[in-house]
Amino acid sequence: MTMPDLSPLWLTLQLAACTTFLLLVVGTPLAWWLAHTKWRGKAVVEAITALPLVLPPTVLGFYLLILFNPQSLLGGFWVSATGETLAFSFSGLVIASAFYSLPFMVQPLQAAFEIVGRQPLEAAAMLRASPFDAFRSVASPMAFRGFLTACVLTFAHTIGEFGVVLMVGGNIPGRTKVISIAIYEHVETINYADAHALSAILIVFSFLVLLFVYSANRRFPVQVG
Repeated sequence: MTMPDLSPLWLTLQLAACTTFLLLVVGTPLAWWLAHTKWRGKAVVEAITALPLVLPPTVLGFYLLILFNPQSLLGGFWVSATGETLAFSFSGLVIASAFYSLPFMVQPLQAAFEIVGRQPLEAAAMLRASPFDAFRSVASPMAFRGFLTACVLTFAHTIGEFGVVLMVGGNIPGRTKVISIAIYEHVETINYADAHALSAILIVFSFLVLLFVYSANRRFPVQVG
């Protein structure tokens, strides 16, 4: 039995790492705001954030393709800045994956921030800590489990994506051909041996991710403020 081509696996790991980092930067302030805001329209933002959980991936991929079109504002800006289109590119995959995995980053962080509460921040403010210092040195360590769960679930969810990445990136070897698409291609060509091998990798990886998350949740409980 020959070893299947693992280049889609390495590309998938790169995509998952970039998506997780991007969402950590974008999702943390959003989750913080959702955890503490009293704005009446909060439910609308929460619904939009959770939309990828119920929206068919092909629908999201279709509208992202329209957004990435060179004639659109974002697509045109990207072409003028980089010389390439967002559609059928690795950069486009990262942005599409960030949209699709957004709730997996925001919801665990929001829950962790809500459990931490305001009391630790008020205590830090009384000691003349700035809001950023209070977040960095008090709230973030107390919400460590939330950060861990959010990052791991986002990484794992990105690895398993299919519909969105197929719609936005297509099947270009070395650029957009991730492991889920490679498995689908092997099944279409009746290459079940390689499909089995890559699927087994994903099954083992998914199990280890869940095992890690559940073990970490017991080991690092969220501290209540």
